[in-house]
Amino acid sequence: MEKVYDKCCGIDVHKKLIVACLRKGNKQEIRDFGATTRELLELADWLKEGGCEMVAMESTASYWKPLYNILESSDLNTMVVNAHHMKAVPGRKTDVKDAEWIADLLQHGLLQASYIPAKDQRELRELVRYRKSLVGERVRELNRLQKMLEGANIKLSGTVSDINGKSARSILEYLITGASIDSDKYDEMYEKKVIAHNLKASKEQIIDDLNGVMTPLQRRMMKELLSHLDELNIHIKNLDDEIDNFMKPEEKQATAVIEDVTGIGHTSAQAIISVIGTDMSRFPTDAHMASWAGLCPGNNESAGKRKSGKIRKGNALLRSTLVTCAHAATRNKSSYFYAQFTRISAHRGPKRAYVAVAHSMLVAIYHILKDGVVFKDLGADYYNQFNKERKINAYLKKLKALGWEAPVVAA
Repeated sequence: MEKVYDKCCGIDVHKKLIVACLRKGNKQEIRDFGATTRELLELADWLKEGGCEMVAMESTASYWKPLYNILESSDLNTMVVNAHHMKAVPGRKTDVKDAEWIADLLQHGLLQASYIPAKDQRELRELVRYRKSLVGERVRELNRLQKMLEGANIKLSGTVSDINGKSARSILEYLITGASIDSDKYDEMYEKKVIAHNLKASKEQIIDDLNGVMTPLQRRMMKELLSHLDELNIHIKNLDDEIDNFMKPEEKQATAVIEDVTGIGHTSAQAIISVIGTDMSRFPTDAHMASWAGLCPGNNESAGKRKSGKIRKGNALLRSTLVTCAHAATRNKSSYFYAQFTRISAHRGPKRAYVAVAHSMLVAIYHILKDGVVFKDLGADYYNQFNKERKINAYLKKLKALGWEAPVVAA
């Protein structure tokens, strides 16, 4: 086979061990390095002295990131490769063999580089991921709070819609003092707007819902839980401000533009831009982007038979964000995404339908960012505009099967 690189290096990455195989023509040199910054800089210097044209490494957990940062800052051409694309021959598995195999594939141009964004975008992505993890932790704490209230026979969720809201918090702080709410206390709290004026439940029902049996231990636990929720809210607010300050003007503009897509809010738009960036030229078509994101059916066919088409593993942050947005978009019954969801879920199930809606949203985002077009919702009646005669005849056949006959019009 033709050699693409005369001097290249394959690296097998581990937590505390880096095995590098530097190939120069038909010769190769293998060295072991540690994972500290000093040792990684020594690796970079060794590759520079050897005139290395390209470096390839597996995307092993997060261990590749410090090495990639060092090689990137040392102006060495580097690619990160999906380990699934370069499995070595079974029965010959050692770190040295892995490094040799990577170098051999790289030298003959048989490796496909994964998309690694610029350093600023990688840092933005880290911020967004951390915010998402904190939001998830806040949701888990709210679920614990709800479970604790049920254990104390306090039906707060039946009284207020948001147990993390201002009204619910004021009620909880009063309840953990050990006091109960009677008619006079209710009137006082209602007058001070501690209890919101727009609650649908009656006064008697609210008093019954809020008077449970809370033990001293439950009150102490709830106090700690509320304190933790306050800390999480502060951290999430700080991260929101940090993300806003860190984003570049073009990223903020792209975020504002894709918010026009039905179902996408500000936080979700920031997460999407942190993953895909603003430059769509790295994806030749919207199909390439959907495949990279893991939002298109898998391609699995053998002997002319179509097998399981489950989606491939893509970017977890992008996929989960878009599926969440798909859930929100399908609640708008006047949108095209609602019509698409009902159409697909009828014969494929809701889970596949949500993925299909997420795929359509990603395609729309791709063309908005690449072509500069404005999002226009096609509407819930989009599919009704096609094959009207066939649909009318099909409905008439169903009515006839149920015993209904169309009235005969006299000439």
